[in-house]
Amino acid sequence: MNSSLLANLLSDLALDFREPQFLWQVGTVAVCLCLAWLFARFLRQIFARSEPGSSVVRLGAESFGRVLQPALSVLFLMIGKWMLGRWQHTHLLTLLFPIIGSLALIRFGFYVVRRTFARDGDIGKFLALFEKLFAGLVWLGVVLHFTGLWPDLLDALDSVVLPVGKNKITVLSILQACISVALTMVIALWASAALETRLMQLPTAHMSLKVVLSRVGRALLILLALLISLTIVGIDLTVLSVFGGALGVGLGFGLQKIASSYVSGFIILLDRSMSIGDLIAVDKFSGKVTQINTRYTVLQGLDGAESVIPNEVLVSSPVQNYSLTNRSVAMSTDVTVSYRTDLEALLPLLESTVANVPRVAQEPAPAAYLMKFGADGLELRVGFWIADPENGRTNVLSAVNRALWSALQMHHINLPFPQRVVTFARAPASVPGQSVPDDGDAGNCR
Repeated sequence: MNSSLLANLLSDLALDFREPQFLWQVGTVAVCLCLAWLFARFLRQIFARSEPGSSVVRLGAESFGRVLQPALSVLFLMIGKWMLGRWQHTHLLTLLFPIIGSLALIRFGFYVVRRTFARDGDIGKFLALFEKLFAGLVWLGVVLHFTGLWPDLLDALDSVVLPVGKNKITVLSILQACISVALTMVIALWASAALETRLMQLPTAHMSLKVVLSRVGRALLILLALLISLTIVGIDLTVLSVFGGALGVGLGFGLQKIASSYVSGFIILLDRSMSIGDLIAVDKFSGKVTQINTRYTVLQGLDGAESVIPNEVLVSSPVQNYSLTNRSVAMSTDVTVSYRTDLEALLPLLESTVANVPRVAQEPAPAAYLMKFGADGLELRVGFWIADPENGRTNVLSAVNRALWSALQMHHINLPFPQRVVTFARAPASVPGQSVPDDGDAGNCR
């Protein structure tokens, strides 16, 4: 088999070109392409209106929109070939099938890969390289199909045998196994990504429930894809019983910490003790929960640093959740004033000053108290609440202190500071027969 397929198609197409009926083929192709363009535009508009405008969804919508037109073109060409083939030859449509079909396959592959791996909306260099490699392989398959070399290539790969232990496997079988495993895994990841996107859009479900369902669905889909790929390859699934036993022993000994973290992750998600966006503190780490994975949880501190906490720690250690049922956090600042200060006028002034600071909650309202009579003056405490601790507490405390300082300066309130008087006494003159005191007894401080 040489280039007979392409030569026959071109020769038949040349014969059809000489006949007036060839215009029916051209018209059918034009009508099919126009219908595909109109339907693709209509479906893209519907798809764009039904999805939110995030970067990830826009990337998926653009990729899916590029799949629609060639896929619909293939569909309409099939219908046109079936209808027109009842009266005349359709060699032009037969020639266009592999070309447009390969374009639809390439764009569909791009759509699946981007929806699966480009979750943040950014296409990396590796993903772009993979897309180019995939497109090149598809076009290579089209060239081999037209030149008639495809069966020869399959026979050549099937003739190369590699010894694997007591068995012999051909290169063709290895390639088929790799392709089947890769396809099933990519389809499973794509389906899990689509499932997660739909679950996150549910308005009434709790965030922890959404994460649990997405994680369980992802694990089940990957397991199903793995079993299907092993069956396609020809591996007996009964060997998994031995593997399962060995895995159980490993989890019981060397992997017990990892298994505990995975189980703890599902416990955290199911009991809703914390969810994404909560502000928590555990051990020496504190911050906002940005991710809850099956093995670990990510905390983003107020300084921007991210801490990866194993879920086992979150279950076995006390966790302080600032936003479990109420996101409000109480804060306070202390100030010392002179004993001559009029407290009845000062305390309302401090409360009103703090109430005017941005981010300070109006309910409960700020309150000022006389804590005790100190050595240097009257020690006061101003308490207030904030409703957004995830935005930081040091900055709002600084704003409150600056506002209090301005108010005290404006009303000429005296802020005493500790004063100490140190007096050095002269050492007495030495008397014969009397020892001279050392340096520690020479002075008296008060």
